[in-house]
Amino acid sequence: MCFSAGASFAGGVIISAIGVATVRKVHKPSQLIFASIPLFFGVQQLIEGTLWLTLPLPEYGTIQKLSTFLFLIMADVVWPFMIPLSVLFMEENRKKKGYLWALLVLGLILSTYYTICLLMFNVNPRIESFHIKYYNDFPKVFANPAFAVYLIATITPLFISSIKRTHLLGGLMFLSCVITAIFFRQYLTSVWCFFAALISAVIYWILRDSKNNCKLAEE
Repeated sequence: MCFSAGASFAGGVIISAIGVATVRKVHKPSQLIFASIPLFFGVQQLIEGTLWLTLPLPEYGTIQKLSTFLFLIMADVVWPFMIPLSVLFMEENRKKKGYLWALLVLGLILSTYYTICLLMFNVNPRIESFHIKYYNDFPKVFANPAFAVYLIATITPLFISSIKRTHLLGGLMFLSCVITAIFFRQYLTSVWCFFAALISAVIYWILRDSKNNCKLAEE
């Protein structure tokens, strides 16, 4: 998250609270992963807040490393398959399920790639201009293709889904990525995760309406 530790912790607490409320809107087991996304992002922001506090203090090197890897595991390893998996579980259209399965496999391949990178290469977070930049030694030749796959795996499922208003969520995610790439390119991982965390609050609205529509259908 940009700006400060305080902003990360405040954002993390607020988004986590929204996440808890969102999970409580679940009325089908298939919605649970999708509903947990805001809570996922809230925890991620709290982890980066911890990183903000410990980066200037070399004596907390172990906490720095743990916070760095937890944040990046959530951003680079879990997120690419969490979105297609969560949408796949909710989808009832057989043809769209086929597309979502393909995107899930794509996301899992990317998650495997980032897992290997995190295990084999160095990552050094630094505070620069009120942002955290995650310097790494990942293969540069794969950087742009991996990012393209990342976008496809994490945003496309929201446009494929037949669930009401997931298209809005996908559009907001894509727009936030474009804005981040234009204005905060060097801090893309940190800043886009923050935008995505805020946008994930839309999931509460999606599940609330779904629950209300389900109740009306039962009456």
